Amino acid sequence: MTRTVRALAGTRPVLAVALVLTLVAGGFAAWAAQDWYGAGHEESAAYAVQRDRALTEAEQAVQNLNTLDHSKVDQGLDLWESSTTGELHDQLVAGRAEFAKQVKAAKTATTARVLSGAVTELDDRAGRARVLVALRITVKAADDKSTDKDSRMLGELTRTGTHWKLSALGQAPVGGAASG
Repeated sequence: MTRTVRALAGTRPVLAVALVLTLVAGGFAAWAAQDWYGAGHEESAAYAVQRDRALTEAEQAVQNLNTLDHSKVDQGLDLWESSTTGELHDQLVAGRAEFAKQVKAAKTATTARVLSGAVTELDDRAGRARVLVALRITVKAADDKSTDKDSRMLGELTRTGTHWKLSALGQAPVGGAASG
């Protein structure tokens, strides 16, 4: 016991007991508050991890689907297929042969670089997310001339096991709405 509690115990036992109970209650309240705070923030931390994982995998998948070299078409299309799931994956597989033929005939190479990205929606429980990714796409033609194009893509992701894959991808509208 501390000196103050011993001094109070000798002169006022009720006050000493009240002081000890107050200290115990305060300690319990601090412990309970810390436990409660930690439990509430563990869920938000896990959510943040899933959001960051979804964004990282979405950016890579969108970059993959906008990069293709005519001299390595099969490797590029394999990468496209491994980056997708669902209906988008089925469409890529179904159109693969015709698309490969067109790319080889055009003799083009496209390279994409992610400029920025954001998760716009995340339903961690359902395993679905939506993203917006800005890219700079460089197209190199057969005559070695290249052009850059900035593009914004909207993607939908589906979690497959521990990974997020693109299940839909399209151009994001650019500019304001038409007035009329």
